[in-house]
Amino acid sequence: MSFDFSTAHRILFGNGTLQQAGGLAAGLGRRALLITGKTGADPSSLISSLEAAGLDCQRFSIDGEPDLETATVGVELGRSFAADFVIGFGGGSALDAAKAIAALLTNPGGPLDYLEVVGRGQPLTQPPLPVMAIPTTAGTGSEVTRNAVLSVPEHRVKVSLRHTGMLPRVALVDPQLTLSLPPPITAATGMDALTQLIEPFISNRANEMTDLFCLEGIRRVSGSLVKAVDNGAALPARTDMAYASLLGGLALANAGLGAVHGLAAPIGGMFKAPHGAVCACLLPLVFQLNYRIIQNLPEQTPMLTRFEQVGQILLNDRKAGADQAIEWLFDLRARLHIPALAAHGIQAADLPAIAAAGLQASSMKANPVKLSHPQLLDVLSQAL
Repeated sequence: MSFDFSTAHRILFGNGTLQQAGGLAAGLGRRALLITGKTGADPSSLISSLEAAGLDCQRFSIDGEPDLETATVGVELGRSFAADFVIGFGGGSALDAAKAIAALLTNPGGPLDYLEVVGRGQPLTQPPLPVMAIPTTAGTGSEVTRNAVLSVPEHRVKVSLRHTGMLPRVALVDPQLTLSLPPPITAATGMDALTQLIEPFISNRANEMTDLFCLEGIRRVSGSLVKAVDNGAALPARTDMAYASLLGGLALANAGLGAVHGLAAPIGGMFKAPHGAVCACLLPLVFQLNYRIIQNLPEQTPMLTRFEQVGQILLNDRKAGADQAIEWLFDLRARLHIPALAAHGIQAADLPAIAAAGLQASSMKANPVKLSHPQLLDVLSQAL
């Protein structure tokens, strides 16, 4: 047994932990660039905590998922403010923006010098500024990952800025911050969390340590996601989902993802489609496709067992298997009213290009089996 595992320097989890933000931030610097979303949890308590700790704070509010312009404006603001650390407060978009800006503040040039696929792909040579990541949704696990996803509108793609130094210095997860999430966002981000637990578990890079996170996270989601959607004030369910999201981030950062995210990346770049909703739509179909292929590959017997385990945990039944998991996932998608891809403006004519781009996505490399363009096209057609 051997594996390599990396994560945030420090993780604080629990209801009310936001109250500790000021004291923790004081250990990172004196001047904080605070990245927030324009909607979501109110950052006023955080700002008060920072000010009480004697810190100067400059807020940068972003609208939607970060792109090259967001990163560039954030870097300019951070430099003019002389920020010595960055705080991300919000959903995955705010956290990714914070990590990207922190990295670009200490390295010369612009985002395209370092981005994968459409950029020059140069390595970051200087350590990023310290980052404190405070999620206010339960889905992305971005508080413990080493990359930041940026949209590149002119190329209609979303690509990553990636470096081990981009792991946040502090990940502060307070489930109370998710209590105000409306049901549709709770559903989509929760399904994203589930995807980021299932995909690393059946990844070709899975290891014994990430398995522990995935299995526990899947169990939490299966028991609490519907409860959190039905009753947003149910703190135990919200806590389970925040914890599951954290576990998913820990797992994906070290074991990779798969075809769901391989397809979601180009879809997010080509259309204004929320990442969580796209993953939620694709998860049952991709899980089913992978399982059907592996059933016919004798050398994949160990992986077949993993698919069966997913069913046992989702249904809390030792006699359940992958077929029951597939049915459960389709039922959950319907129960949560996850929209089809067509709801995001995607048409049948767009699918070949999405499938082709998906084959080149970095997440596709960790899928348990190699998928073809026709197979991806079939999944997309069913999701439409």
